[in-house]
Amino acid sequence: MDQVLLARSLFGTTMAFHIIFATIGVGLPLMILIVEVLYQLTGDGDYALMAKRWTRGFAVLLGVAIPSGTIAGVQLSLLWPEFMKVVGKVIALPFQIEIFAFLLEALFMSIYVYAADRLSRGMRILSVVLVAFGAVMSAILITNVHAFEGTPTGFKIVNGELVDIHPWEAFFNPSFAVSATHVTVSAYMTGAFVVASMAAYKMLRRGLPQKEYVFHRKALLCGLIVGGIFSALTGLNGHASAQHLYREQPEKLAAAEGLFETTTYAPLTIGGFTDKKTHEVKYGIEIPWALSFLADNRFDTEVKGLNEWPEEDWPPLFIHTLFNAMVGVGMLLLLMSIVGFAWHRLLKRQTFPRWMIWSFFVSGPLSMLGIEFGWIFSCTGRQPWILYRVMRTSEAATHTGNLGTLFLLFTGVYLMLAVVVVVVLRAYFKRHPLGDDLLTEEDGMHV
Repeated sequence: MDQVLLARSLFGTTMAFHIIFATIGVGLPLMILIVEVLYQLTGDGDYALMAKRWTRGFAVLLGVAIPSGTIAGVQLSLLWPEFMKVVGKVIALPFQIEIFAFLLEALFMSIYVYAADRLSRGMRILSVVLVAFGAVMSAILITNVHAFEGTPTGFKIVNGELVDIHPWEAFFNPSFAVSATHVTVSAYMTGAFVVASMAAYKMLRRGLPQKEYVFHRKALLCGLIVGGIFSALTGLNGHASAQHLYREQPEKLAAAEGLFETTTYAPLTIGGFTDKKTHEVKYGIEIPWALSFLADNRFDTEVKGLNEWPEEDWPPLFIHTLFNAMVGVGMLLLLMSIVGFAWHRLLKRQTFPRWMIWSFFVSGPLSMLGIEFGWIFSCTGRQPWILYRVMRTSEAATHTGNLGTLFLLFTGVYLMLAVVVVVVLRAYFKRHPLGDDLLTEEDGMHV
């Protein structure tokens, strides 16, 4: 296999694994904060119990997110040495600040886990606020390096040397705002639907005691409502992201829509696959003028096609499928949340039919797939550049051998960690069943 492809495959596998835990690690603290606030406002012990149990699960997931993130950092230096020369001199700030964000998260999570029952109401909420803040700042800071790759600013390369370096300009690169917003709202959406998915899974059990059913129904509705809100916000941010691509990375937008010829009143193509030979999207459904409007809020906007650039600068054309899958997942999740909310709150139904619960159960895996589709689309759509129009991926890749062996080794490690996570979570919650916690909660209320 080609050396560059091997390097990309190894790092891509690492990120595909890490992003699962990193995303839940951002989304779950918000859900814990929401139920903690609900507990303080309503006095409903079920919400306090949700916060307690979700925090225990969060601690386990964080234990995997940390080493997998460390592996990703090591692999950056191992696989992309030329790129890391730029990182070290230009865009090191996000890595440095992220350490403090993580320390903030870890410190206050420890306080909340071990001392929540001894904290005042205000301190309980403040602790979770700081956990959630540290988590999302870590994600924003690390993702900002990826944003910098798409819009590299704050430096120049003259005769192979980095000059005129401005780290803060690189930090607040043109992609910073849209990237930070997207990683935040999509992570919150995913965390909410993971909660809804787990609640739905429990509700599928036959003969579930009424108290447990009510508990899981509360968790399900909380996940669906929060997930629906952030699904809508993710869609709005997606519109802003498309306009950003129109201005900053027009090849990527053209490839995402399979547009080869520069066009005014450009159509938006849904579905199908891009045929490189015929320069068309086969079996797609076109929405007239929609791409032009998406790009710049005008139906007569001129959108550049791929033929404006040499073919060697085209992104892989399969990103059209990734883009459609990402958008499709987001729309489906929004629909699920609307249906669930309407069924319970508008129609006043106290139980859900099993087919509906099954659909809620798949919302968690679907949201993770959406994150994976989006991440691959974002990274692959920048190709063949590791620094857009500054450094090609092939120029940054290592010449070290045995990458195939490393790929197999790390893949095995990730599979082992995934199994360990499942085993540990199942063992913990088997030893601490919900029924026992509900009895403890009820006894506490009667004391």
